[in-house]
Amino acid sequence: MMSKPWFWGAITVLGITPSLCASDADLDAKQFFERIKPLFAKHCQSCHRGDKPKGDFLVESLSHDFSDNVNRKRWVSVLEQVKSGAMPPKDKPRPPAEEVKVLTDWIGQRATAAEAAHSAAQGRVVLRRLNRAEYQNTVRDLLGVEVDLQDVLPIDEVTNGFDNSAEALHMSAYLMENYLEAAERVLDAAIASEPRPPTIKKRYDIKDERTVKPMGSVYRHVDDGVAIFSSWVSANIQVTMWNFQTRGRGRYRFRLSGYGFQTEKPVTFHVMAGPMNAAAQQYLIDYFDVPANTPTIVQFTEPMETAQTIRIITDRLGVIPPDVEKVGAENYKGPGLVVQWVEIEGPLLDSWPPPSHRQIFGDLKQVAAPDADNPNRREVVSDQPLVDAERILRDFTRRAFRRAVTDEDIKPFVARVQTKLDQGDSFEKAMRVGLRAVLVSPHFLFLREKAGSENRTLDDFALASRLSYFLWSSMPDEELLDLAAKGALTGRKPGEPAGVSPRTTPPDRNSGDNAVRGLTPAGSPVFRQQVERMLKDPKAKAFTTNFASQWLSLRNIDATMPDRMLYPEFDDVLKVSSVKETLLFFDEVLKNDLSLTNFVASDFTMLNGPLAKLYGIPDVPDGLEFRKVSLPPVSHRGGVLTMASVLKVTANGTTTSPILRGAWVLDRILGTPPPKPTMDVEAIDPDIRGATTIRNQLEKHRTNAACASCHVKIDPPGFTLENFDVIGGWRDHYRSIGDGEPVILNGRRVRYRNGPPVDAADVLPDGRRFQNIDEFKQLLLTDKDQLARALAEKLLAYATGAAPTAADQPEIDAIVAKIHDKNYGFRTLIHEIVQSTLFQNK
Repeated sequence: MMSKPWFWGAITVLGITPSLCASDADLDAKQFFERIKPLFAKHCQSCHRGDKPKGDFLVESLSHDFSDNVNRKRWVSVLEQVKSGAMPPKDKPRPPAEEVKVLTDWIGQRATAAEAAHSAAQGRVVLRRLNRAEYQNTVRDLLGVEVDLQDVLPIDEVTNGFDNSAEALHMSAYLMENYLEAAERVLDAAIASEPRPPTIKKRYDIKDERTVKPMGSVYRHVDDGVAIFSSWVSANIQVTMWNFQTRGRGRYRFRLSGYGFQTEKPVTFHVMAGPMNAAAQQYLIDYFDVPANTPTIVQFTEPMETAQTIRIITDRLGVIPPDVEKVGAENYKGPGLVVQWVEIEGPLLDSWPPPSHRQIFGDLKQVAAPDADNPNRREVVSDQPLVDAERILRDFTRRAFRRAVTDEDIKPFVARVQTKLDQGDSFEKAMRVGLRAVLVSPHFLFLREKAGSENRTLDDFALASRLSYFLWSSMPDEELLDLAAKGALTGRKPGEPAGVSPRTTPPDRNSGDNAVRGLTPAGSPVFRQQVERMLKDPKAKAFTTNFASQWLSLRNIDATMPDRMLYPEFDDVLKVSSVKETLLFFDEVLKNDLSLTNFVASDFTMLNGPLAKLYGIPDVPDGLEFRKVSLPPVSHRGGVLTMASVLKVTANGTTTSPILRGAWVLDRILGTPPPKPTMDVEAIDPDIRGATTIRNQLEKHRTNAACASCHVKIDPPGFTLENFDVIGGWRDHYRSIGDGEPVILNGRRVRYRNGPPVDAADVLPDGRRFQNIDEFKQLLLTDKDQLARALAEKLLAYATGAAPTAADQPEIDAIVAKIHDKNYGFRTLIHEIVQSTLFQNK
């Protein structure tokens, strides 16, 4: 049997994968039929054949053609199962170790070679559509309008952990109709078709609101406002500002004065916004608090549509409306919120027509153009319609397509305008048709990444877009587009095709062009400066919101609701606070280039009063304000594993699952996701009556030969988190509604009991033991390179829209090696990611 030449592996590592010639393919087929297929026939075929194969997996579905993507994925699944020891099951005869090695090496080498060949021929990333968040951010930055399109554009499918994965972002006729509707809505918001709306500033006395009864219910009129003692949204017991509604879309500034009443602690409330008569369509603006007995002004600005208002809802007052009504609001002695007044100003306009309108039409004049629906309608007119149309569309398409445009690029859009003008439409109506066509063009909706034909290096405009959608989830700004036009991001001369290597000699200090272009991409100060500028820009909030929220599964925070009987202390304030903690912590690590190991173990976190109480951290003031807090050594906290948000999204509403949490840790933190179960596994019904523990229930899985190989890896990280309950609180005993010891809190007996004790100790697959989460985290820190490798893979999947493959591992290892001596700085990792060929190549 002939083997590959000794240099095959080396050139594959270098990214140069030669094509298999006919003799290579013949050798592959021969080895498949002589060595691999008999192995499957002996150890796999008895279970994985026929009409009902176990795990819905047919051995006959495998072929030796690894260039077929579907077939390659099947082989990789086989590789995962065999390497993990899950297959063959431990109660079945196992092939000798040398035969297993032949199989795993054969699959691994061919999968890697096929992936490398595919990347070399077509690039790692297929054509990628903008996802919903990217589309909304892009039209915001393109036109300067904030338009909520969530009811128009559907939620994107998540693949490889993220919703910007190219392979899942498909297009359909249905979606195209939605994009047409979205484009219409966006243009309506951007183009000023009416006279300037008046900006109104008015202070509303809360006593004048008709929903606030002076007697009875939960309201008491006091000298300087109205005291609110409870809220009940389902019964519409909330303060709705019926005397105010927005008269036009735009940004509105709100100032609310209030204070805590009959209490010594801050009082929390939240504000919702939405249509006047559609409470179900309300959306959350934010949570706020005011101190006790001291009138305090809360201020915020919010973009709103026409005919909307706000609602004020108290939180955490610990009483329901019937309890207040029983004694009467005038006699009630418990804490409340006094709202003195609400001042509203808006829409806030610096100029008219607004910047969004002028960004399209510049200073072209408007004239009255009333119609049956709008007698105040105004319209843009032009003395040279085609000349202005071409000028407007050239600039608009340049920004919309995120690159330089040619006459051929804009020709079809100008033609559309010409057709409408010939049919008698007005200039503005014709221009709307052309602009709408741009907004549904594939050049706008897709990231069409242009690259060289040889080394797949992105050109400057494609690199600018990849960078901006990575860090901003939006289009490049003018500064980035200008640098791309000059070739400053890649070091190429303007007009020089992608795929031509930039020069490696130092720049001529006397050449202005060289000064702009900087050095080669790997060391370009211009490129690095842009990354730093973009990370400091407020738009980088999108990186935290979209990457961190998906990496850590924070978007699932509302997927379950903790059982009220078992967790009466849980509420929306705690939920929102837990997510904010994680995102603020992520920002802190990024901003200060702290070691990424802080995501596993840190000596600080970001806390407010409610979270500090949940965690048992002393000396944190009451209230919603977050601050950086040093953690006591005995707190068992530090790192994302012990944050309430992560602990909630990896549990259900009733109890915790070591399987869910363990698999989450393996995937999100260690980058070693367990293989999918190969057989139907009986689900475990949680026991909340205190008769047994989850460890006892899982025992049959751990002793089942077909399950043990996976559970030996999944269970340890899951069990170590068992000291943390469904909402992220520490526990030494499981909560029970049946057997167990009574629990007394604040002098009152609660409905749940202390059930069986928690046992968080376990042993890793390599034999290392731990007793609790603190010891487990220290074991994880012994392999910092793997933590860095796992995070680098997630970042690359998010940044490029394609998950790394086995062929990409050498470069990922190189990235990890570069940050190894820089304390594994997280910001440093971002820089190394964007400087890598995996990022800069298609």
